[in-house]
Amino acid sequence: MPRRFLGLLTALLLGLAPLHSEETPPNIVILLADDLGINDLGCYGRKDQHTPHLDKLAAEGVRFSSAYAAASVCSASRAALLTGQSPARLNITTFLPGRPDRASHRLLSPTINQHLPAGVQTIAELLKAKGYVTGAIGKWHLGGKGHQPTDHGFDEYFAGKANPGAESPLGGKGELGHADQAVKFIERNKAKPFFLYLAFDNPHIPLAAPAKGIEANAKAFHPTYAALVESLDMACGRVLQKLEEAGLTKNTVVIFASDNGGVHVSELKESPPTFNAPSRAGKGYLYEGGIRVPLIIRYPGRLAVKEIAEPAVLGDLCPTLCAFAKIPAPKVQDFQDLSGTMFNSLPTAAAPRALTWHQPHYMNQGSQPGGIIREGDWKLIEFYETGRMELFNLAKDPSETTDVAAAEPNRIAAMRGKLEAWRRSVGAKPMTANPQFSRSLWEECFVKLDPTHIKATASSEAMRPQLAAWRKAMDDARTEGANCLIHLEARDAQVQAKKMHYEDPPQKDTLGFWVNVEDTASWKFQAPLAGKYRVTVLQGCGKGNGGSTVAVEAGASKCEFTVEETGHFQRFVPREIGQIELAAGDNTLTIRPLNKAKAAVMDLRRVILERIDQRGPMRSAEVKEFKARPFSLSDFLPYPETE
Repeated sequence: MPRRFLGLLTALLLGLAPLHSEETPPNIVILLADDLGINDLGCYGRKDQHTPHLDKLAAEGVRFSSAYAAASVCSASRAALLTGQSPARLNITTFLPGRPDRASHRLLSPTINQHLPAGVQTIAELLKAKGYVTGAIGKWHLGGKGHQPTDHGFDEYFAGKANPGAESPLGGKGELGHADQAVKFIERNKAKPFFLYLAFDNPHIPLAAPAKGIEANAKAFHPTYAALVESLDMACGRVLQKLEEAGLTKNTVVIFASDNGGVHVSELKESPPTFNAPSRAGKGYLYEGGIRVPLIIRYPGRLAVKEIAEPAVLGDLCPTLCAFAKIPAPKVQDFQDLSGTMFNSLPTAAAPRALTWHQPHYMNQGSQPGGIIREGDWKLIEFYETGRMELFNLAKDPSETTDVAAAEPNRIAAMRGKLEAWRRSVGAKPMTANPQFSRSLWEECFVKLDPTHIKATASSEAMRPQLAAWRKAMDDARTEGANCLIHLEARDAQVQAKKMHYEDPPQKDTLGFWVNVEDTASWKFQAPLAGKYRVTVLQGCGKGNGGSTVAVEAGASKCEFTVEETGHFQRFVPREIGQIELAAGDNTLTIRPLNKAKAAVMDLRRVILERIDQRGPMRSAEVKEFKARPFSLSDFLPYPETE
């Protein structure tokens, strides 16, 4: 047999070698970085940062080129990784405790769980029942007193110090101290199966690294960040070396990943720590730079060395590790076992699964709330503020530069229906309109500059000036604004109709069958403030069916619009169509067709009412006075600008 063929056959057999029931269960080590970007490692293409130990790990194992975090922020991502349940089901959909609601937010975030829900098993609990010794080191961020790692299946927990100081022997972010504790854990437990969850605080801001490391990385995009990444690599190297010295390498599954994408904008006092190009945006965002992460899995003698392009999610690790340890995964699982993908050399013929995200929050990095569904090469983002949708073909457009939603109305309708069906199945919490919204603050944060299109310059520090005004606006914590926002949902309408009605199926979620011009929909609601309101409708209309005229009425006030085609009745597009006057308190708004141009008038999912106020945000003393007095037309007189 030719030697070359024998080598290929050996590699194939290694890649098809699952654990036999009589063999010793593998040790498991998870090395989790904090905010490390998709291209921050040499093995993922970075040239100005040094990561020799992790590059070697990738060369000895499986490197995923299309791996995702289950959320673009830490707590939600970590919760999914440890339980195999989606952040939406766990109701941990942002970092804990979450960003407070602000006047710059059009929508209010739902109340979330501040710890892992009772009864939800972690990987540690599952493995502990198998006889594993379990240890957690470093960042937890999934609950405080009564909800620490030792309350969720870990025998040992060592938090360490996240910010011990730039020149500390523990490392600028405590990574070397965490590694030393990991080495001790391995030494204590090398005679029995163990599970080690080592969650670094590196390279999360604030950044701190020794002067020597910064000097050595002076030519990097961000020298301090590069020094931290190099120290993270060194810390991982210490753990890997200990496994080698103890003779445990062959029977240990080592996983390296990051909890979410890298920060690509200024935050706190930092200039942008990294860049994620060619992926768009970064941590907090729903674009690829926010959710794409490095993922490396090494299991010598079991897994062949290869790259896997098939999409995977960190939530997949829970069922996958259960398969490695020969224990049943929890009955409630939102992700899938990857062991078949890794053990088999040939690609699966099955249709690609749909990957879904629900992020009903504004993030510190400037992202807006929304949901995602990825199906094959196609990725749909639904932005919750208005219902606007973007569609990208990631195979042709990995940088998400070209939104093709208008050209793919049927795909938009089908994918959004699947996304909504998933949200309902996991009990995803919705957002509500902010009655104390400030349009001027919102525009400062989300209109005047789009951080998703920021291009990295030669150095991080050079980017600081262009982000300064935006960062100042993002840090404005005021909660009071004069632009009341009201959402009227299709499901809440009072219908006077022979045919038109609310269609509940997730692919619909609309007032549909609007084929009779006499059919109307009304909403009774309260307006916090009197005044003129901007009207936006979330409207759909199939090809060839546009042109109907529709009136929006509130008392004696009225505006009209002409229905536009959107390519599909369930491809909804937000359209600002006019203004109406509302009274303070009780109001009734009615949608009334004036004529029907074709077979049907339209489908309607939502009406958004936004009070028009040009005076800017109020000062706190004025807010108190404003709330204490009855509303009248005098409220529309100008008052001094904010401090």
